[in-house]
Amino acid sequence: MKYFPFFLQLNKLPCLIIGGGSVAERKLDLLVKANADITIVSIEFTDYILELSKTNNIKCVTKEYSQKLLEEKRYKFVIAATNNVTLNEQVAKDCDNHNILINVVDQPNICDFIFPSILERGDITVAVSTGGASPVLARMLRTKLETMVPSNYGKLAAIVSANRIKVRDKMKKFSSNKIFWEQMLNGKFFELVLSGRNEEAELFLDEQIENFNEDIANQGEVYLVGAGPGDPDLLTFKALRLMQQADIALYDRLVHPSIVDLIRRDATKIYVGKERDNHVVRQEEINHLLVKYAKEGKKVLRLKGGDPFIFGRGGEEIETLAEEKISFQVVPGITSASGCSAYSGIPLTHRDYAQSCIFVTGHLKEGKLDLDWEKLVQPNQTIVFYMGLVSINIICNELINNGMDKETPCALVQQGTTNTQKEYISVLKDMPALVEAKRPKAPTIFIIGGVVSLRDKLKWYTTNAEG
Repeated sequence: MKYFPFFLQLNKLPCLIIGGGSVAERKLDLLVKANADITIVSIEFTDYILELSKTNNIKCVTKEYSQKLLEEKRYKFVIAATNNVTLNEQVAKDCDNHNILINVVDQPNICDFIFPSILERGDITVAVSTGGASPVLARMLRTKLETMVPSNYGKLAAIVSANRIKVRDKMKKFSSNKIFWEQMLNGKFFELVLSGRNEEAELFLDEQIENFNEDIANQGEVYLVGAGPGDPDLLTFKALRLMQQADIALYDRLVHPSIVDLIRRDATKIYVGKERDNHVVRQEEINHLLVKYAKEGKKVLRLKGGDPFIFGRGGEEIETLAEEKISFQVVPGITSASGCSAYSGIPLTHRDYAQSCIFVTGHLKEGKLDLDWEKLVQPNQTIVFYMGLVSINIICNELINNGMDKETPCALVQQGTTNTQKEYISVLKDMPALVEAKRPKAPTIFIIGGVVSLRDKLKWYTTNAEG
C-alpha cells in the first residue's frame, strides 16, 4: 500500500496553498467543502479564486513564496499548485524541514499525501486512488462507482445515523447492534430506501427495532462457502456477502490469498490448511472449532477452495453441525475441474469428443490408488483427477493397462484461473516423464480425454503454457 487512506476532519484547520491559478482551483473546491481555514499565496489570482474568497474561509495573500510563510502560522498541510516545477520542489523541501505534510500537484514522487477521486452520497464518501499513478484512471473508477452507488445511499446513511442511538439503547448485548444493522441493510429496509419510499422505510425500521429478538439474532451460524479455484471474480455474490458478515473465518490452503483478503477485515482468520501428509489442523479439530465458535454465538465462515461438496469434505463438516443442531448455510463454488478446464480452453464435454465427464480423487492411501479402472476407461468420456499430481505415474499406467489408448491427450493445469496458471500438455504415456522434467507444483488438476485436443483452438486465457 503506497498511501494509507484515512479521512481527516479539516473543519477550520489551517492550510496553505502556493499558487493562484487554474491548478490551485482544482484543489480549492474540495477544501472549501471541508470548511478548512485556507490561505492562498500568489502574485496573481484567477477570477474564480477571488470570487470564492468573498464568501468562504479563504485568505488571498499577494506576494511571492518564501520559507518564512511556513513559520507565520502552524499550517497542518501545504499544497504546491504552481506551474513552476523548481518552485514546487523547493516548497516540498521546506515543508519537509518543518515537518509539514505536502501535496505537490502532478508530482506524486515528492508528495506526502495525494488527493483521491471522490464520490459523495450525503455523509457517505468513497475515495479512489491509484497511488498517484494515474488520476484519470481514478476518475474512471469513480465514474463506475457512480452507477453502483445510487444517490439514495445518502438518505440511507441519514436514516441510519438518526436511529443509531435508539437501536444501541434498545439492545442489551453489544453484538446485537451489529447484527441488527446487518439485517436491515441486507433486506426490506434497504430496498425501501433505495426505491425512494423513505416514510415507509422509517415505519418499517421502527417496527423492527421494537420487535427485534436478541436471543434469536445472537445464535451462532456457520457459512460453508466455496471459494472457487482461485480467481476472485468467480466468487458468487452470496459468498462475498457472507464473507463480509463473518466474525471468524477458517480457511484452507487452496483458498487464494486474494480471496482471503476479501474476508471482513476485523474478522478473526484461522488458517486450517491441509497439504498432503501435513495436516496443519486435522479434520476432526476443524469440525470441533466450527461447533465451538457457533455455540459461542459467532457467525463462522468455513471457506474452502473450489466447491465444498466436491472432494472438499464439506458433507462431513455440516453432518457434524446438523448433529449439534447448529444452523448453517452452504454456498456452492465453481469446482476446480470446471474453472481450470474453462480457463485452459478445454471443454469437459463436447458433442464430438465426450458425452460424459467423471471426477475422481487421485489421493493415495497407503501408497495405493484403489479405483475401478475398467469403469474409468470408457469411450467418449473425460476424466478429471483432483489431487493427482503425486500419483501421476499410477494413474497413467493403470489407465493404459486397462485399455486406454496411450496416445490419449491429457493436460495438467497448475494453479488454474490465477495469473500464475500453467498448463502442461501431453499424451497419457508421456505425461509422467513431463511431470518429472518440469516439476509442476500443487494445486493441480489432471484432465484426460479427447477434449484436450481442442485446447489450442479454444484457448483464450493467457498463461505460461508448457509441454
